[in-house]
Amino acid sequence: MKALVAMSGGVDSSVAAALMLEQGHEVVGVTLKQWQAADGSMPTSGCCTVADAEDARRVAAQLDVPYYVLDHVADFRERVVEPFGAAYAAGRTPNPCIDCNRRVRFRTLLERTSALGCDVLVTGHYARVRNYDGRYRLLRGLDPAKDQSYVLHMLGQEELARVLLPIGEMTKPEVRDHASRLGLRTAAKPDSQDICFVKDDYRAFLRENFTAVAQPGRIVDTAGDVVGSHEGTIDFTIGQRKGLGVAFGEPRYVVELQPASATVVIGTRADMEVKGCRLEEVSFVAGDEPENNELAVKVRYRAAPVSASLENDAGGYVLRFHDPQEAVAPGQAAVMYAGDDVIGGGTIAEVVR
Repeated sequence: MKALVAMSGGVDSSVAAALMLEQGHEVVGVTLKQWQAADGSMPTSGCCTVADAEDARRVAAQLDVPYYVLDHVADFRERVVEPFGAAYAAGRTPNPCIDCNRRVRFRTLLERTSALGCDVLVTGHYARVRNYDGRYRLLRGLDPAKDQSYVLHMLGQEELARVLLPIGEMTKPEVRDHASRLGLRTAAKPDSQDICFVKDDYRAFLRENFTAVAQPGRIVDTAGDVVGSHEGTIDFTIGQRKGLGVAFGEPRYVVELQPASATVVIGTRADMEVKGCRLEEVSFVAGDEPENNELAVKVRYRAAPVSASLENDAGGYVLRFHDPQEAVAPGQAAVMYAGDDVIGGGTIAEVVR
């Protein structure tokens, strides 16, 4: 096969490219340039930096494969960065990596896969794709500490038919060992943990680029009594305990954000509990909703799966948790699993109390 390999400049995508070569496939490496500041500068921390592109280029040269950088800055700003600011202005907590995968990365890369005459798109994600009698399944990565199936839940049959995830069968130490044996410059490179378009602090980025989200306002309790003030709802997230600027005899948590009135609602831990959540932008890996609606659900990337039932309520989907859950934040993704299989997911539109 001829494979287009998305090379981020990290060890995972470097090894993914090497594995495809070792299996006898032809490889073309590509990096998406997705962010550039208004002054033309490129990020110096996080992922997608100039150094990352240089690492990807040098790994491609070491593997002796052609390599390209594709400019998608305008597309990324429109489809990911602007919605990121709009989500915070609406009191949500978005996941820009998921939005990027849904709206930019896979669409763009699959288009380029065809344009460059490649058969498959290869990425360095820790997840697995299986084909059973012509139906594709998306599964958790073999390494539970690095599993990235959560951020790929929007991939359906059309995408999975053209995607390979070769390191999904490996653990992170195995990936680094493989890179070391090949002498790849990325073998010991630390993983990026930052939002690619945010230099240091996402709150500072929002204040600089989306000034409407930083309006001073009130902090109130669940009874509506004013207990403090703040400099912007963007300084708070659902479930936050520290840095509230108020003192009580027992811990208080952020339970709701009301950006229209610049109000932060705080309460006890019990006040955070919700019975479920309504979803939007729902998709299913198989293309239609599962026959068994008893599922395990992750409501945050690092959250443990919890038991829930999926209901179709007046044309929309609702997840009902079997046990009340805390810190469920609108804007985050709720991803549904059955064992290791990803069933699908959606964006949390609102909570159900």
